[in-house]
Amino acid sequence: MKRTTLSLALGLSAAALVLPAIAQESLLPEGFGTPADTPAPRPAPTPGSPPPTSPPTNGSAPPAAAPSISGSASDADADEGEDADEEAVESGGLKYDLPPGARRLLTRIGPLTPETGGLAADAFGVRGQYAAAIMRKTNGQLASRWGQILLRRALASAIDTPPTINGADLAAERVSLLLRMGESTTARRIVQSVDYDRASPRLVAAAQQVYLATADPAGLCPYVPAGLAHGDEHSWRLASAICAGLSGEAGPAGWAIGRVRSSGRLSNFDILLAERVLGATGAGRRSTTIEWDNVGRLTSWRFGMATATAIPVPETLRDAAPGYMKGWTVLAPMTDMAQRVAAAPEAATRGVLSSEAYVSLLSAAAGEEEPGEELVAQTDRLRGAFGAAAGADRYAAMVALWGAANTPAEAYAAMIATARAAAALPPGTDVGEDPWQLVGSMLAAGYDANALAWVPRVEVGSRAWGVLAVGSPRALGDMSASAVERFSDDDDSADYLRSKFLLAGLAGLGRLDANATAAAARDLDVDLGRQTRWTRAMMTAAERREPGMVALLAAAGMQGDWSKVPPYHLYHIVRALRDVGLSAEARMIAAEALVRV
Repeated sequence: MKRTTLSLALGLSAAALVLPAIAQESLLPEGFGTPADTPAPRPAPTPGSPPPTSPPTNGSAPPAAAPSISGSASDADADEGEDADEEAVESGGLKYDLPPGARRLLTRIGPLTPETGGLAADAFGVRGQYAAAIMRKTNGQLASRWGQILLRRALASAIDTPPTINGADLAAERVSLLLRMGESTTARRIVQSVDYDRASPRLVAAAQQVYLATADPAGLCPYVPAGLAHGDEHSWRLASAICAGLSGEAGPAGWAIGRVRSSGRLSNFDILLAERVLGATGAGRRSTTIEWDNVGRLTSWRFGMATATAIPVPETLRDAAPGYMKGWTVLAPMTDMAQRVAAAPEAATRGVLSSEAYVSLLSAAAGEEEPGEELVAQTDRLRGAFGAAAGADRYAAMVALWGAANTPAEAYAAMIATARAAAALPPGTDVGEDPWQLVGSMLAAGYDANALAWVPRVEVGSRAWGVLAVGSPRALGDMSASAVERFSDDDDSADYLRSKFLLAGLAGLGRLDANATAAAARDLDVDLGRQTRWTRAMMTAAERREPGMVALLAAAGMQGDWSKVPPYHLYHIVRALRDVGLSAEARMIAAEALVRV
């Protein structure tokens, strides 16, 4: 079949935004109410005392401090020194050979600075244990794509370590949450921001998950001694065998494999995967055949080892895998292209893939030998959306793409893919009476200035008007309770949720005065002023001017899908983000809610 190429050249430059459900009152863990202004010092560990244990993790999320193929690792805090002049810090017998000045401290960890798109170093404030507890309670499945983009940016920022927590432990919580979000690449950058000999047991366990998620067995090697000392001995024993093979030491590799097999503690299938990796290094003594017949689920170990050695994973296992593995799949370039394309819609909807990255992936897939018929049809429509001569033809191609989706995730992913094409469409194009999908497509990638040009074309009270009312960079003219009422008259969402979200967004942005807000709230029977532990925590973080904590709490309040997000949550999220200088993100989240409900 002739190779298909996808040309998406545009002559329009558009401004893009900077990068990157717990709806119950019991959002925050017990003991984490409104914290005191002055943090308590971290008590020194008592010699001989047992290490604290990690809380159990959700079955659908990767563990915060334990490998997934067998038992849990110790969560003992490492009593880390932070003196750059210390010449050698031991961890399982390893020592650094870098000069003291080249070592990194635990007082500030993260790759992004304000100059490179990150938040300020004090974005999370001084409540380290508090922030870590919220991270552990957040499952990573967020309703909002823009909420995930903002949280990824916050977690990747170079933030100061509060005195109440070990810097490596806080990094471990950031890494674990990023993995549950599907953000394996960003999680790896956090791990690599800490010198491996300064990694606490929590971070060592999180590092194992990171290098499995990124299908990089060699990345495990620096952590093997500490893993054997503090983590699951058997999984780390397999890792040590792989690392010995990478070093050309077949004897120690075979001894380690044999010891794990004789223990009977791990599935033979997981051991076979390790032997397959050893075979790829040339240290294996026999060929290994991988059969998935009796494998019930796809763990992080199986994902990482199979992906690293190009072993095809059955579609049934991939379909049943947790959603965050879709993000891992898309971000792993060695994965089969068909599997990356299949995982891409959910990854784009989550926020793992940008609009540009999603289109680039489809373009690369279309250039493969003999692409599938469905992919060919999709890329043909996408080519028409970007390159058709007439604006009406470009819009017709977009409508065809949006209409071809089979699931809500695919529908929103299609809008993400057409974002730049929608932004390039001339405002004079005939797009019908209510082009809410066109406007929503632009805002899915942050083209708010381009969307603003369509304000004269939309009718007050229409769905497109509602999306623009909260998503535009400036307030529209007719903002009143009667306008919200006109919007609700045509609202076909369950329990008028879309209208409630519109009211919450307008009130949170300050685009509706108090009297109009109260009148509309009575009409819709919604209480935006409801107070819970979560709302009080959000207001406190906003008052302290802690954008990182606000982003984290916002994500915690948007878990699940949009149907599980109460309108008063959206109100407090939008208001708090605006108060800490993240008004652009607040607008995009509010607009996304109206598009996806």
